[in-house]
Amino acid sequence: MSDLGFDGRVAIVTGAGGGLGRAHSMLLASRGCLVVVNDIGGSMDGSSSGATTAEAVVEEIRSLGGEAVADQHSVTTAEGGQQIVQTALDSFGRVDVVVNNAGILQDKTFGSMTPDLLDPVLDVHLGGAFNVTRPAWAYMKDHQYGRVVFTSSSAGLFGNFGQSNYGAAKMGVVGLNHVLAQEGRKHGIKVNAIAPVAQTRMTKGLLGEVEELATPESVAPVVAYLAHEECPVSGHIFGVGAGRVSRVFVGMCAGWMSDDGQVTVEDVRDHFDEIEDTSDFTIPRRSSDQLKTMRREDGPARSES
Repeated sequence: MSDLGFDGRVAIVTGAGGGLGRAHSMLLASRGCLVVVNDIGGSMDGSSSGATTAEAVVEEIRSLGGEAVADQHSVTTAEGGQQIVQTALDSFGRVDVVVNNAGILQDKTFGSMTPDLLDPVLDVHLGGAFNVTRPAWAYMKDHQYGRVVFTSSSAGLFGNFGQSNYGAAKMGVVGLNHVLAQEGRKHGIKVNAIAPVAQTRMTKGLLGEVEELATPESVAPVVAYLAHEECPVSGHIFGVGAGRVSRVFVGMCAGWMSDDGQVTVEDVRDHFDEIEDTSDFTIPRRSSDQLKTMRREDGPARSES
């Protein structure tokens, strides 16, 4: 089979001045993609900025024969998102791919969490995904083609101590991923998400024995495939890292159903083992699939996104 290329395609990668974003940009460019390397050059908590990181990645791409431009606009505002997309249009005349990767950390236990720690994290991770994808989405709809890759996290999907702000933002990205997969279907736009494990400045010293294998470069090929025109799925989430790739999904167990549609507190107690049983489940494609499981004549039908 032939190698997968991106000749003529244009990708925006946010937070691309280092770590995962740099790896995504480098790989996409090596496959012929024209890349907008977006990064404000900020510190890990988003408190400072500078132009050098994005420009350094661009120079690296160019030195290897690829094409890229730097962009330093912030993803945290609608105006910034519009400007990032405009950079792609002004530089390359189109936008085919958006990889939402920008992120910051401001960890605290929930009892110590304050609005000044919550808001910036939501603004970058979730707000940033909205702000950059939305103007790109308009272009993609007009041209009936697009690929969007969101970056979620195991902290949102499964929880992680001291990361209520980050986890909430990352699970919000999952909801956005599912909705846009539905809205993009008739426009040729496919939307997927990754939950990466990789050694970056955000995870330094935290990955234990897999640290050596969990490089950003081990994640980038999955992003590149999801960004490619051959990607067959939309609305999916993939756990990625250290050479392992697996689908992660939001499922609904078969549960227990009363005969008459009425439920008492005691019913919940008496049938709790059935309610908790994970041996049979559905993977809903849309919110209305939950309603289908409530039709007594149908029973729990397996659904697939």
